[in-house]
Amino acid sequence: MIEALQKVRAETLARVQAAQSLEELERARVACLGRSGALKALLQGLAQLPAEERPAVGRLANELKAAVQDAIAARQQELARRATQAAEALLDITLPGQRQPVGHEHPLRLVEAELREIFARLGFEAVEGPEVELEYYNFDALNIPAEHPSHDSFDTFYIQGDVLLRSHTSPVQVRVMEQRRPPVRVVVPGRVYRPDTADATHSPVFHQIEGLAVGEGVTFADLKAVLTMAMRELFGPRTETRFRPSFFPFTEPSAEVDVCCELGGERRWLELLGAGMVHPKVLEAVGYDAERYTGFAFGMGIDRVALLKYGIPDIRLLLENDVRFLEQF
Repeated sequence: MIEALQKVRAETLARVQAAQSLEELERARVACLGRSGALKALLQGLAQLPAEERPAVGRLANELKAAVQDAIAARQQELARRATQAAEALLDITLPGQRQPVGHEHPLRLVEAELREIFARLGFEAVEGPEVELEYYNFDALNIPAEHPSHDSFDTFYIQGDVLLRSHTSPVQVRVMEQRRPPVRVVVPGRVYRPDTADATHSPVFHQIEGLAVGEGVTFADLKAVLTMAMRELFGPRTETRFRPSFFPFTEPSAEVDVCCELGGERRWLELLGAGMVHPKVLEAVGYDAERYTGFAFGMGIDRVALLKYGIPDIRLLLENDVRFLEQF
Protein backbone atom coordinates (compact mmCIF):
# COMPACT_ATOMS: atom_id res chain seq x y z
CA MET A 1 0.00 0.00 0.00
CA ILE A 2 2.91 2.34 0.68
CA GLU A 3 4.10 1.91 -2.87
CA ALA A 4 0.58 2.53 -4.16
CA LEU A 5 0.32 5.77 -2.13
CA GLN A 6 3.68 6.95 -3.44
CA LYS A 7 2.58 6.23 -6.99
CA VAL A 8 -0.70 8.20 -6.54
CA ARG A 9 1.26 11.09 -5.05
CA ALA A 10 3.76 11.23 -7.92
CA GLU A 11 1.04 10.98 -10.61
CA THR A 12 -1.18 13.60 -8.96
CA LEU A 13 1.65 16.11 -8.46
CA ALA A 14 2.70 15.66 -12.08
CA ARG A 15 -0.89 16.21 -13.21
CA VAL A 16 -1.14 19.36 -11.06
CA GLN A 17 2.06 20.82 -12.53
CA ALA A 18 0.83 20.10 -16.06
CA ALA A 19 -2.59 21.77 -15.52
CA GLN A 20 -3.16 24.81 -17.73
CA SER A 21 -6.48 25.94 -16.26
CA LEU A 22 -8.45 25.99 -13.02
CA GLU A 23 -10.76 23.35 -14.48
CA GLU A 24 -7.86 20.96 -14.99
CA LEU A 25 -6.67 21.61 -11.45
CA GLU A 26 -10.09 20.79 -10.06
CA ARG A 27 -10.24 17.54 -12.01
CA ALA A 28 -6.81 16.54 -10.62
CA ARG A 29 -7.95 17.30 -7.06
CA VAL A 30 -11.16 15.28 -7.42
CA ALA A 31 -9.29 12.33 -8.97
CA CYS A 32 -7.02 12.15 -5.95
CA LEU A 33 -8.89 13.60 -2.96
CA GLY A 34 -12.53 13.39 -3.98
CA ARG A 35 -15.13 11.07 -2.47
CA SER A 36 -14.42 8.52 -5.20
CA GLY A 37 -10.75 9.47 -5.55
CA ALA A 38 -7.67 7.26 -5.49
CA LEU A 39 -6.71 8.15 -1.88
CA LYS A 40 -10.04 7.12 -0.40
CA ALA A 41 -10.02 3.90 -2.42
CA LEU A 42 -6.63 2.97 -1.03
CA LEU A 43 -7.54 3.80 2.56
CA GLN A 44 -10.55 1.49 2.42
CA GLY A 45 -8.03 -1.37 2.65
CA LEU A 46 -6.34 0.09 5.75
CA ALA A 47 -8.31 -2.21 8.05
CA GLN A 48 -6.81 -5.33 6.43
CA LEU A 49 -3.25 -4.23 7.19
CA PRO A 50 -1.35 -5.51 10.24
CA ALA A 51 -1.71 -3.17 13.20
CA GLU A 52 1.97 -2.26 13.24
CA GLU A 53 1.83 -1.01 9.58
CA ARG A 54 -1.25 1.18 9.91
CA PRO A 55 0.45 4.24 11.54
CA ALA A 56 3.03 4.50 8.77
CA VAL A 57 0.39 4.19 6.07
CA GLY A 58 -1.85 6.77 7.76
CA ARG A 59 1.05 9.21 8.11
CA LEU A 60 1.94 8.75 4.44
CA ALA A 61 -1.69 9.32 3.41
CA ASN A 62 -1.82 12.61 5.37
CA GLU A 63 1.45 13.74 3.80
CA LEU A 64 0.06 12.91 0.35
CA LYS A 65 -3.08 14.95 0.98
CA ALA A 66 -1.12 17.96 2.28
CA ALA A 67 1.37 17.82 -0.61
CA VAL A 68 -1.42 17.71 -3.21
CA GLN A 69 -3.30 20.63 -1.59
CA ASP A 70 -0.13 22.75 -1.39
CA ALA A 71 0.73 21.97 -5.01
CA ILE A 72 -2.78 22.93 -6.18
CA ALA A 73 -2.63 26.25 -4.27
CA ALA A 74 0.78 27.08 -5.74
CA ARG A 75 -0.41 26.21 -9.25
CA GLN A 76 -3.49 28.39 -8.84
CA GLN A 77 -1.28 31.37 -7.99
CA GLU A 78 0.93 30.64 -10.97
CA LEU A 79 -2.03 30.46 -13.36
CA ALA A 80 -3.45 33.71 -11.94
CA ARG A 81 -0.07 35.45 -12.40
CA ARG A 82 0.11 34.26 -16.00
CA ALA A 83 -3.43 35.50 -16.69
CA THR A 84 -2.54 38.92 -15.29
CA GLN A 85 0.61 39.11 -17.41
CA ALA A 86 -1.35 38.15 -20.52
CA ALA A 87 -3.94 40.85 -19.85
CA GLU A 88 -1.25 43.46 -19.24
CA ALA A 89 0.46 42.48 -22.50
CA LEU A 90 -2.74 43.41 -24.36
CA LEU A 91 -2.94 46.84 -22.68
CA ASP A 92 -1.40 49.67 -24.65
CA ILE A 93 -1.07 52.63 -22.29
CA THR A 94 -0.05 54.90 -25.18
CA LEU A 95 -3.57 54.78 -26.66
CA PRO A 96 -5.81 57.79 -25.92
CA GLY A 97 -8.39 57.21 -23.16
CA GLN A 98 -12.04 56.62 -23.85
CA ARG A 99 -14.14 59.50 -22.59
CA GLN A 100 -17.14 58.32 -20.59
CA PRO A 101 -20.43 59.95 -21.61
CA VAL A 102 -21.72 62.54 -19.15
CA GLY A 103 -25.44 62.61 -18.48
CA HIS A 104 -27.66 65.69 -18.68
CA GLU A 105 -30.50 66.75 -16.43
CA HIS A 106 -33.92 66.18 -17.95
CA PRO A 107 -35.76 69.41 -18.86
CA LEU A 108 -38.65 68.37 -16.60
CA ARG A 109 -36.27 68.03 -13.66
CA LEU A 110 -34.66 71.37 -14.51
CA VAL A 111 -38.02 73.16 -14.52
CA GLU A 112 -39.21 71.39 -11.37
CA ALA A 113 -36.00 72.29 -9.53
CA GLU A 114 -36.33 75.92 -10.61
CA LEU A 115 -39.97 76.08 -9.46
CA ARG A 116 -39.10 74.48 -6.12
CA GLU A 117 -36.40 77.09 -5.57
CA ILE A 118 -38.64 80.01 -6.58
CA PHE A 119 -41.44 79.01 -4.23
CA ALA A 120 -38.99 78.17 -1.44
CA ARG A 121 -37.84 81.80 -1.56
CA LEU A 122 -41.51 82.80 -1.26
CA GLY A 123 -41.90 80.71 1.88
CA PHE A 124 -43.40 77.49 0.46
CA GLU A 125 -42.22 74.02 1.53
CA ALA A 126 -42.11 71.32 -1.16
CA VAL A 127 -43.96 68.12 -0.17
CA GLU A 128 -44.82 64.91 -2.02
CA GLY A 129 -47.49 62.24 -1.74
CA PRO A 130 -48.71 58.91 -3.15
CA GLU A 131 -49.41 58.53 -6.86
CA VAL A 132 -51.84 55.66 -6.15
CA GLU A 133 -54.63 57.46 -4.37
CA LEU A 134 -58.08 56.97 -2.85
CA GLU A 135 -61.18 58.44 -4.48
CA TYR A 136 -61.89 60.36 -1.27
CA TYR A 137 -58.68 62.38 -1.48
CA ASN A 138 -58.73 62.75 -5.26
CA PHE A 139 -62.34 63.94 -5.43
CA ASP A 140 -64.60 63.96 -2.35
CA ALA A 141 -62.40 65.96 0.03
CA LEU A 142 -61.83 68.50 -2.75
CA ASN A 143 -65.56 69.22 -3.11
CA ILE A 144 -65.78 67.35 -6.44
CA PRO A 145 -69.23 65.69 -6.36
CA ALA A 146 -69.90 62.14 -7.56
CA GLU A 147 -71.78 63.42 -10.63
CA HIS A 148 -68.77 65.44 -11.82
CA PRO A 149 -67.41 64.12 -15.16
CA SER A 150 -63.90 63.67 -13.71
CA HIS A 151 -65.21 60.73 -11.64
CA ASP A 152 -65.93 58.82 -14.84
CA SER A 153 -63.53 56.08 -15.94
CA PHE A 154 -63.07 57.95 -19.23
CA ASP A 155 -61.33 60.74 -17.29
CA THR A 156 -59.57 58.81 -14.49
CA PHE A 157 -57.48 55.64 -14.29
CA TYR A 158 -59.24 53.42 -11.74
CA ILE A 159 -57.27 50.46 -10.37
CA GLN A 160 -59.91 48.72 -8.26
CA GLY A 161 -62.93 50.00 -6.41
CA ASP A 162 -62.13 53.45 -5.01
CA VAL A 163 -58.37 53.10 -5.66
CA LEU A 164 -57.04 55.11 -8.61
CA LEU A 165 -54.03 56.84 -10.11
CA ARG A 166 -54.22 60.46 -9.00
CA SER A 167 -55.40 62.84 -11.71
CA HIS A 168 -53.81 65.89 -10.02
CA THR A 169 -51.52 66.61 -7.08
CA SER A 170 -54.28 68.31 -5.08
CA PRO A 171 -54.90 65.19 -2.91
CA VAL A 172 -51.56 65.89 -1.23
CA GLN A 173 -52.88 69.28 -0.14
CA VAL A 174 -55.72 67.53 1.69
CA ARG A 175 -53.32 65.07 3.33
CA VAL A 176 -51.07 67.92 4.48
CA MET A 177 -53.97 69.86 5.99
CA GLU A 178 -55.16 66.73 7.84
CA GLN A 179 -51.75 66.49 9.53
CA ARG A 180 -50.98 70.18 10.18
CA ARG A 181 -52.69 73.15 11.70
CA PRO A 182 -52.54 76.58 9.99
CA PRO A 183 -50.52 78.41 8.88
CA VAL A 184 -49.74 76.08 5.96
CA ARG A 185 -47.64 77.01 2.90
CA VAL A 186 -46.68 74.13 0.61
CA VAL A 187 -46.09 73.34 -3.05
CA VAL A 188 -46.67 69.83 -4.39
CA PRO A 189 -44.73 68.74 -7.48
CA GLY A 190 -45.33 65.29 -8.93
CA ARG A 191 -46.51 62.93 -11.63
CA VAL A 192 -50.22 62.63 -12.45
CA TYR A 193 -52.28 60.42 -14.76
CA ARG A 194 -55.27 60.92 -17.04
CA PRO A 195 -56.51 58.72 -19.92
CA ASP A 196 -55.63 61.25 -22.65
CA THR A 197 -54.60 60.17 -26.12
CA ALA A 198 -50.94 60.99 -26.66
CA ASP A 199 -50.29 63.77 -29.17
CA ALA A 200 -48.10 66.86 -29.42
CA THR A 201 -49.79 68.56 -26.44
CA HIS A 202 -51.29 65.67 -24.43
CA SER A 203 -49.94 62.65 -22.59
CA PRO A 204 -51.55 60.10 -20.24
CA VAL A 205 -48.64 60.77 -17.86
CA PHE A 206 -47.60 64.34 -17.09
CA HIS A 207 -46.32 66.51 -14.24
CA GLN A 208 -47.89 69.24 -12.14
CA ILE A 209 -46.94 71.57 -9.35
CA GLU A 210 -49.66 72.94 -7.09
CA GLY A 211 -49.47 75.40 -4.26
CA LEU A 212 -51.49 75.94 -1.09
CA ALA A 213 -51.43 78.69 1.54
CA VAL A 214 -53.86 78.70 4.48
CA GLY A 215 -53.90 81.00 7.47
CA GLU A 216 -55.70 83.89 9.08
CA GLY A 217 -56.36 86.84 6.80
CA VAL A 218 -55.12 85.23 3.55
CA THR A 219 -56.71 87.05 0.58
CA PHE A 220 -56.93 86.95 -3.19
CA ALA A 221 -54.46 89.82 -3.24
CA ASP A 222 -51.90 87.50 -1.62
CA LEU A 223 -52.53 84.95 -4.36
CA LYS A 224 -51.99 87.53 -7.10
CA ALA A 225 -48.81 88.81 -5.47
CA VAL A 226 -47.30 85.33 -5.07
CA LEU A 227 -48.08 84.24 -8.64
CA THR A 228 -46.93 87.52 -10.16
CA MET A 229 -43.57 87.34 -8.36
CA ALA A 230 -43.16 83.64 -9.16
CA MET A 231 -43.86 84.11 -12.88
CA ARG A 232 -41.40 87.01 -13.07
CA GLU A 233 -38.74 84.83 -11.48
CA LEU A 234 -39.56 82.05 -13.94
CA PHE A 235 -39.88 83.97 -17.21
CA GLY A 236 -38.18 87.32 -16.56
CA PRO A 237 -38.84 90.66 -14.84
CA ARG A 238 -41.05 92.01 -17.65
CA THR A 239 -43.56 89.18 -17.27
CA GLU A 240 -47.18 90.22 -16.70
CA THR A 241 -50.08 88.18 -15.31
CA ARG A 242 -53.79 88.35 -16.08
CA PHE A 243 -56.57 86.74 -14.00
CA ARG A 244 -59.80 85.69 -15.73
CA PRO A 245 -62.88 84.40 -13.86
CA SER A 246 -63.29 80.63 -14.02
CA PHE A 247 -64.69 77.70 -12.05
CA PHE A 248 -63.04 74.90 -10.06
CA PRO A 249 -64.98 72.84 -7.48
CA PHE A 250 -62.24 73.22 -4.86
CA THR A 251 -61.79 77.02 -5.07
CA GLU A 252 -64.22 79.94 -4.84
CA PRO A 253 -63.71 82.43 -6.41
CA SER A 254 -61.62 80.78 -9.13
CA ALA A 255 -59.49 82.16 -11.94
CA GLU A 256 -57.53 81.16 -15.01
CA VAL A 257 -54.14 82.87 -14.94
CA ASP A 258 -52.52 84.02 -18.17
CA VAL A 259 -48.88 84.99 -18.41
CA CYS A 260 -47.45 87.50 -20.88
CA CYS A 261 -43.76 86.96 -21.47
CA GLU A 262 -41.16 87.04 -24.21
CA LEU A 263 -40.66 83.69 -25.95
CA GLY A 264 -38.91 83.17 -29.25
CA GLY A 265 -38.33 86.91 -29.68
CA GLU A 266 -41.99 87.93 -29.28
CA ARG A 267 -44.28 88.77 -26.38
CA ARG A 268 -47.53 86.86 -26.10
CA TRP A 269 -50.20 85.83 -23.60
CA LEU A 270 -50.27 82.18 -22.53
CA GLU A 271 -52.85 80.41 -20.39
CA LEU A 272 -50.68 78.76 -17.75
CA LEU A 273 -52.31 78.36 -14.33
CA GLY A 274 -55.56 77.67 -12.52
CA ALA A 275 -56.00 79.34 -9.15
CA GLY A 276 -58.46 80.60 -6.56
CA MET A 277 -59.40 80.87 -2.91
CA VAL A 278 -59.75 77.51 -1.17
CA HIS A 279 -63.43 76.54 -0.99
CA PRO A 280 -64.82 76.59 2.58
CA LYS A 281 -66.05 73.00 2.14
CA VAL A 282 -62.46 71.86 1.51
CA LEU A 283 -61.33 73.56 4.72
CA GLU A 284 -64.21 72.02 6.67
CA ALA A 285 -63.42 68.54 5.27
CA VAL A 286 -60.01 68.63 7.00
CA GLY A 287 -61.33 70.09 10.25
CA TYR A 288 -60.33 73.73 9.71
CA ASP A 289 -62.57 76.55 10.93
CA ALA A 290 -63.67 78.16 7.65
CA GLU A 291 -64.83 81.26 9.55
CA ARG A 292 -61.36 81.79 10.98
CA TYR A 293 -59.06 80.57 8.21
CA THR A 294 -58.86 81.35 4.51
CA GLY A 295 -56.43 80.21 1.86
CA PHE A 296 -55.52 80.16 -1.79
CA ALA A 297 -54.42 77.39 -4.15
CA PHE A 298 -52.91 77.28 -7.61
CA GLY A 299 -51.61 74.72 -10.07
CA MET A 300 -49.82 74.43 -13.39
CA GLY A 301 -48.29 71.84 -15.65
CA ILE A 302 -44.52 71.42 -15.38
CA ASP A 303 -44.47 69.83 -18.85
CA ARG A 304 -46.11 72.90 -20.40
CA VAL A 305 -43.60 75.22 -18.75
CA ALA A 306 -40.73 73.08 -20.08
CA LEU A 307 -42.17 73.24 -23.61
CA LEU A 308 -42.41 77.03 -23.38
CA LYS A 309 -39.01 77.69 -21.76
CA TYR A 310 -37.01 75.44 -24.08
CA GLY A 311 -39.03 75.76 -27.29
CA ILE A 312 -39.88 72.04 -27.40
CA PRO A 313 -42.56 71.42 -30.06
CA ASP A 314 -43.93 68.05 -28.88
CA ILE A 315 -44.61 66.85 -25.32
CA ARG A 316 -43.83 63.27 -26.36
CA LEU A 317 -40.16 64.21 -26.70
CA LEU A 318 -40.04 64.62 -22.91
CA LEU A 319 -40.96 60.97 -22.35
CA GLU A 320 -39.20 59.08 -25.17
CA ASN A 321 -35.86 59.00 -23.32
CA ASP A 322 -33.90 59.69 -26.50
CA VAL A 323 -30.31 60.53 -25.51
CA ARG A 324 -29.90 62.76 -28.58
CA PHE A 325 -32.76 64.93 -27.29
CA LEU A 326 -31.54 64.98 -23.68
CA GLU A 327 -27.99 65.99 -24.69
CA GLN A 328 -29.32 69.44 -25.66
CA PHE A 329 -29.98 70.43 -22.05
